[in-house]
Amino acid sequence: MFDQLRRPLGLTAAAVLFFAMSGLAQAHPHGWIDLRMRLVVDDEGHLTGLHQSWRMDPFYSLVVLEELGQAGGDGGLEAALDQLGSEIRDNLVPYGYYTELTLAGEKQGFDAVSDYTVLERGGRVEFIFLLPLAEPQPLAGQTLSYQVFDPTYYIEMVHEEENRVPADDALLVGGELACETRIHQPNPDPELVLQAAMLDVDDEAEPGLGRHFAETGEVTCQ
Repeated sequence: MFDQLRRPLGLTAAAVLFFAMSGLAQAHPHGWIDLRMRLVVDDEGHLTGLHQSWRMDPFYSLVVLEELGQAGGDGGLEAALDQLGSEIRDNLVPYGYYTELTLAGEKQGFDAVSDYTVLERGGRVEFIFLLPLAEPQPLAGQTLSYQVFDPTYYIEMVHEEENRVPADDALLVGGELACETRIHQPNPDPELVLQAAMLDVDDEAEPGLGRHFAETGEVTCQ
């Protein structure tokens, strides 16, 4: 399970040790990510990509920043964060960048991520990237839905909140289309909730468990 967490997010050895020793390691999830999503729309009203921002939780960020600072190097922290970004990007590829997208009921594919960065903001590590669609898709008259989740539910991924409601910039649509946006909260079966709660740091969840706990973003454009 630790290896699965390290691969997708580039978790360092010190961060693994931190989670193993902390109270977060008693049950899933072991950490969280605050998500912001912006749909990238071209001048013709076609969806071309998903611009995502993932802010790692303060505990994860603290350990990673401390370890990167101790590692030093000629480029300093900025260069270390760039390297971390490459690792995160590469390790997310087999997992579809943790993102599932459907448009008019049809699942959409993605191209490789080449536009990305990692930075420190407010003491937290933030991974920002553009996930391009394999083929641009028209949005007018369509309903789009997406989920962003760790398949093992080791890490919980939630849209940015303010006062316990989604932030104004948690889900945005670029371009000139008139669109309605909604973020639906998950409603997992109680048995799945119990299953997740019983997993400890050494257990592996069934693949796909995270989907049942994922928020769903929904966009309908006129």
